Amino acid sequence: MAILCGPAVRAGATFLSIRSEARAVENLRAAAQMLTNDPDETLVVIGPETPADEALSFASGLRLSRPHVGVVLVREQVDVDLLTRALQSGVREVVPMNDPAALNAACRRSRDVSERLTTPTHVEPGEPARDGQIVTVFAAKGGCGKTTLATNLGVALARDAGHRVCIVDLDLAFGDVAISVQLDPARTMVDALPMAGHLDTAGAASLLTHYATRLDMLLAPVTPGDAEKVPPTLVGELLTVLRGMFDFVVVDTPAQFSEHVLTAMDASAHHVLLTTPDVPALKNLRVTLDMLDLLSYPRDIRSVVVNRADSKVGLSSEDVERVVRSPITAHVPSSRAVPISINNGTPITISTPGHPVSQAIIGFAHQRLAVAAAPEPATRRLGRRRR
Repeated sequence: MAILCGPAVRAGATFLSIRSEARAVENLRAAAQMLTNDPDETLVVIGPETPADEALSFASGLRLSRPHVGVVLVREQVDVDLLTRALQSGVREVVPMNDPAALNAACRRSRDVSERLTTPTHVEPGEPARDGQIVTVFAAKGGCGKTTLATNLGVALARDAGHRVCIVDLDLAFGDVAISVQLDPARTMVDALPMAGHLDTAGAASLLTHYATRLDMLLAPVTPGDAEKVPPTLVGELLTVLRGMFDFVVVDTPAQFSEHVLTAMDASAHHVLLTTPDVPALKNLRVTLDMLDLLSYPRDIRSVVVNRADSKVGLSSEDVERVVRSPITAHVPSSRAVPISINNGTPITISTPGHPVSQAIIGFAHQRLAVAAAPEPATRRLGRRRR
């Protein structure tokens, strides 16, 4: 069901397509009363006759009292100023009048957000509730399979370990998470900009793209130039909120250190450092480890993973350990099945869970991540430069 507020619900063509599953009221006071009488209601559509200030004030109040209720605002004209004010007030979507398809899509997305907000995190009987863990996957050289590892780790933690998981694509300029799983994001990280400084779970949930049971994704911007708009402080704010919503937040990163990457590493309970058994990748891994030491990140939260570990390139596992001067936590074999799974848009841990590549990733997720206790992120880094 939904509550349609405003005189336009009686005759406006905009509402015809959803009227059969909605209840019409004349004004916001009646809408508020209906919400009081129906604690299970999760959607209010406010028509164009309701003054914008009144609609935004109504949404702002709901954001605090009933954050699982979504507000969709219908306007005759939609501009940047209205969108900014609406998002800041907690409105989930603003759609133009006389566009039933856009309204239906906005209502579906809002209901999806409400469902995620009202689905409790699974906790075993007797197990105390705790904050989720952030896992940052990093490789200082491109082409190592970082996005593939991050997405499959998310699948393994959600599907096989039964956790609620969010995958965050922090490669803001060239993120591949969406295309690798064939998702067309309606909203991305750049849509969090109007909420900066006052982001809450409802706002964060509105940015997510659902992928599978217990698995959601916060995707990278798709429009050129949007990457530069996302400040590191917003990344930190997003991760803090997501950590309270999910058991695990898996962060896929670009192949270079940046303030955004360091912000994620600051918040992380685990650093998964990926390499392949070739000299350039190993050299970059060695530099990465030295950098993390310089910045005083604890060594016990690191996991070094070698991808395509069985490649016949003249370097043994002992050679790799000697070069990087660090123990190898996991070896993921090479297989043609991996690029095939990417081209098909289905992570290999879903399409072929029994494959050796899947088993290596699932084993690593269970043994190193799912059972490890998370240290407090705030006590992590002592040596990073001060400002």
